[in-house]
Amino acid sequence: MSIKFEGRQPFLIAGQPVYSGNADVVTAPFDGAVLGEVSLAGRSDVDRAITLAIEALRRGLAPYQRAEVLDEAARLLTERRDILAEVLSAEVGKPITLARGEVDRAVSTVRFSAAVARTFAGQGVTIDAAPAGAGKLAYTMAVPVGVVAAITPFNFPLNLVAHKLAPAIAAGCPVVLKPAPQAPLTALAFAQVLLDAGLPGDFLSVVPGSPEEIGAALTADDRVAAITFTGSTRVGWLLRQQAPRKKVLLELGNSAPAIVHSDADLEMAAAKLTAGAFAFAGQSCVSVQRVYAHRDIVDELSNLMVGRTLAIGVGDPADEKVTVGPVIDDPARRRITSWIDEAVDAGAGILAGGTAADRVIAPTVLAEVPADSPLEREEAFGPVFGISAYDTVETAFSRANDTRFALQASIFTSDLRLALDATKALAFGGVLVNEAPTFRTDAMPYGGNQDSGNTREGPASAVRELTEERLVIFDQFATPRSAA
Repeated sequence: MSIKFEGRQPFLIAGQPVYSGNADVVTAPFDGAVLGEVSLAGRSDVDRAITLAIEALRRGLAPYQRAEVLDEAARLLTERRDILAEVLSAEVGKPITLARGEVDRAVSTVRFSAAVARTFAGQGVTIDAAPAGAGKLAYTMAVPVGVVAAITPFNFPLNLVAHKLAPAIAAGCPVVLKPAPQAPLTALAFAQVLLDAGLPGDFLSVVPGSPEEIGAALTADDRVAAITFTGSTRVGWLLRQQAPRKKVLLELGNSAPAIVHSDADLEMAAAKLTAGAFAFAGQSCVSVQRVYAHRDIVDELSNLMVGRTLAIGVGDPADEKVTVGPVIDDPARRRITSWIDEAVDAGAGILAGGTAADRVIAPTVLAEVPADSPLEREEAFGPVFGISAYDTVETAFSRANDTRFALQASIFTSDLRLALDATKALAFGGVLVNEAPTFRTDAMPYGGNQDSGNTREGPASAVRELTEERLVIFDQFATPRSAA
């Protein structure tokens, strides 16, 4: 990978570069190549960033200005597509073709946010529907909630940052961003896009640093009105507990199930589910992890999915033919491979994969993973899924729901009645029919229930969360004071 940042990179306080004595070396997950060195922020930097963000909030940014910044940012993202894709591919090991797709998605996220900035507004209130309101005019305004702290993960280091920053800007909220420790370079590159697009500097700070130190500083500061977090379930709910007076928006984990009924188009199901299981080595919170297939077709579906699995390109993420690159780090590799071994020891069969070379885990398909296995109960976040047989749809629904997560699930069937039954029976934030649970477009309301989170992302949904409703009432016929 040819990407390398020369010299220590600064972080940003109110749009201005800041160098510090503490720094992290950023390395590529695939081969350990040094990509650059990034200055780290501390508590005092967070305090200054929030202070300047408060000043920006007081000054404000008109909706048309927010929209113009975001439109220009979308243009610049498109212009810088190739270099941004190379940076994020190197930084997190995402295959280059998927990295380009992530840049394209970020463009959409920013454009959708610009549209919301232009159209999101309050509404009229029929206050005179009651006698007390006669002669009065009332309406609501959507006002920014305040300073937003955004905390993002490594797996979509550009588009998930866009999903935090662009809606906040559309809502008129200054943002302090703590990017994933594994992916500060991509976050800083996107921040520069926003600044180059005309965003006033004091509307944005980017503070890479210790998750414990920076996260604690953002959580404890009463001037932060909202925290928007994507990441681990444990950390997310801890933030929620520590900040009861703030808005805390959580998009967390999943153990995504898919049901394939006997009347499904098996070629279509195999194609979509295999892609949904292994893109970016399964490092997505809606990666296909549990497949339940009707006993009549489980062998045929398994053969189709194994065939597709064995054909997947594996290895160097810079290779145009690769879909499965490395997992993010050695602890992730050890955890994923130990879960595979544990499932096999408990009786699961290996249909494909099951091996690892350094951080590259071969795409793995297991048969009949025990219900109490971590690969059934927890989020794998790796290139592995299990396929199990069921006899009745009630059993399939029960197994799909037997989880503390509830982000997205899917069913493949040609029976409309069964599809409608599934939308009611599957207790998830999203239920997809004849589509993998991995599917997402950036305008849709995306999010889960239970341990998967408490909010919906997508620009329109996020802007609603990051604004507050203010009621305004005029007495239209107040008697004017007599002239002196």
